[in-house]
Amino acid sequence: MRKANVLQLNMVHFRFLACLFIDERRTKSQVYTLMLGSRNISVYCFMGDFGCGSGGWTLVMKTDGTKNTFRYSSSFWSDKEVYNLAGGKTGFDKQETKLPSYWETHFSKICLGMRDGSTTKFVVIRQSANSLYALIADGTYRNVSLGRDKWKSLIGPQASLQTNCNKEGFNVVGPSSGSKARIGIITNNENDCLTCDSRIGYGTGGFLDASNTCGNEATHSPDNGNKHIKAMGYILVQ
Repeated sequence: MRKANVLQLNMVHFRFLACLFIDERRTKSQVYTLMLGSRNISVYCFMGDFGCGSGGWTLVMKTDGTKNTFRYSSSFWSDKEVYNLAGGKTGFDKQETKLPSYWETHFSKICLGMRDGSTTKFVVIRQSANSLYALIADGTYRNVSLGRDKWKSLIGPQASLQTNCNKEGFNVVGPSSGSKARIGIITNNENDCLTCDSRIGYGTGGFLDASNTCGNEATHSPDNGNKHIKAMGYILVQ
């Protein structure tokens, strides 16, 4: 067996703490065994620049906006339970999953992807944390500063938001039954965040369509018309 092939075989069976530690120069995007806490978990590692920058990216979650699995009120955001481990081995598809990397993997960057139709678009949040669980599970709002245009780029030209509020980050919610998101942005037509009618994000809920759990909801004079776009969401860390 050639030396290069032996190296590739050893890389596949070696246990890493995160995809980041795999040498992208000698490997490709595929399933690797990661040591997540005390468990050996097979996870699809995304190598190279697919839209979030170079390096190895560790999958955390895949969420389907047409399903209520990862709605805002789901306990999956506040617990350490896995969901459909098999979905963590299949890349950017429509299988939902939540992996132990949600609470075991520290990072300095988050890659967010949304797929509407056949196109997947990505943005990067530069945020350091011990885990995504540490940012979300306690329900505390934590701000980020991507800006509304970056959030809209996840959807593309069809994206729409109201012009005011523009509250963004983690556990984004107002005081009423308006739009909310575990990761994302909420907006309003009034000059406050009291009754937000629009959102783009992951783990979403509230007005208008609570059944849209990932994607874009926009009503009440948004900047690009009313929208009800349910997307497939991908969350990775590095």
